[in-house]
Amino acid sequence: MVVRKLIALALSATVIGCAAQQPYSFTLSDFMSAKSLPCDSPPQVIYRIDDHRFVTLEHYRDCNHGETFYNDKKKNIRQRIGIGYFENFQRKIINADLSGNNIVLPLAFPQRLVCGDRGCTVVLFYSTDGGENFHSIVYMPHSFRPFEDSKKYTVTATKDALYVSEGLGETTDRTATTRYPLLPGLVYFAKEKLPDGMHIDFDAKAPTGLHTPSGQDHITCDVSIKPTNPDAPLTQ
Repeated sequence: MVVRKLIALALSATVIGCAAQQPYSFTLSDFMSAKSLPCDSPPQVIYRIDDHRFVTLEHYRDCNHGETFYNDKKKNIRQRIGIGYFENFQRKIINADLSGNNIVLPLAFPQRLVCGDRGCTVVLFYSTDGGENFHSIVYMPHSFRPFEDSKKYTVTATKDALYVSEGLGETTDRTATTRYPLLPGLVYFAKEKLPDGMHIDFDAKAPTGLHTPSGQDHITCDVSIKPTNPDAPLTQ
């Protein structure tokens, strides 16, 4: 089961719905806490790892307000990622583990979300068993603009590690990279002790020359596709 132990969010009262103009409307808080979304927009593949592993955006009002699922057709896996999260990550996602065991899916939040005085804690989801189970690591501990701040990050999964690289400024190519060792069954959120000889490297070198098998390293979405039932109410 996907881990969803995220911080309590201070959400704005901005009114949204399945379309920009409609009689029925709901708050961003309602949207992100909904059990399901009613929009009848056709599923889009917004991130593809290879020919059988991909993330779909479904039931969406637009490309930033929907529900995402991780899919593996060979293993018959369909894991719900959440509402308003994965589709809002703005930079590079590289899944370069050719064994298929290690997978990383970073999250963000919609643009209009208000994070309050302390900022939002933002996580990424990772799997060490080919998507059977996902766990979380905090990669933005105090972000006041998660949508915009996600533009600074590149996340990479390899055969033995997860790398989180943060750009240090718009006028430099320098990054700060943290390397998290990965091995089957390791759950960082549970604060398990790493095996002897393994450690988190907070001053790692960012990997280069790696790519996702599909070649895709950004989320893509067709903004022209809209729902036909803009008045449908949320299910809480």
